[in-house]
Amino acid sequence: MPSRDEIFEKVKTALVDALGVDDDEVSPSATMVGDLGAESIDFLDIVFRLEKSFGIKIPRGELFPEDVLSSTEYVTNGKVNAAGIAALKTRMPFADLSKFEANPSVQNFANTLTVEDMVRYVQSKLSA
Repeated sequence: MPSRDEIFEKVKTALVDALGVDDDEVSPSATMVGDLGAESIDFLDIVFRLEKSFGIKIPRGELFPEDVLSSTEYVTNGKVNAAGIAALKTRMPFADLSKFEANPSVQNFANTLTVEDMVRYVQSKLSA
């Protein structure tokens, strides 16, 4: 299994290629949307590049569970409720959701996912 640093470098390359950002912009703490400017269409490209680079399969909705964010079961008045937070934690054990929990507005979710979360996601897929 590749080291964390090797995984980070491959994730970084995928993000630079998919988003057209500079190498030095892709730090572990950079958020995918807020810092790197990723849009929903970019995530398809990122998933494709990660699958190809690591030889893994990323099922739709696993890395970005948009179905939770659009479900009336999990969202009340534009905010993800306790059941939704629990569902996100179950679906995204690789992501640090602590900042999002403080203000669980659906609109804030896009700024939750960091490069480090992506690295942890790939690590979890490779060790499965």
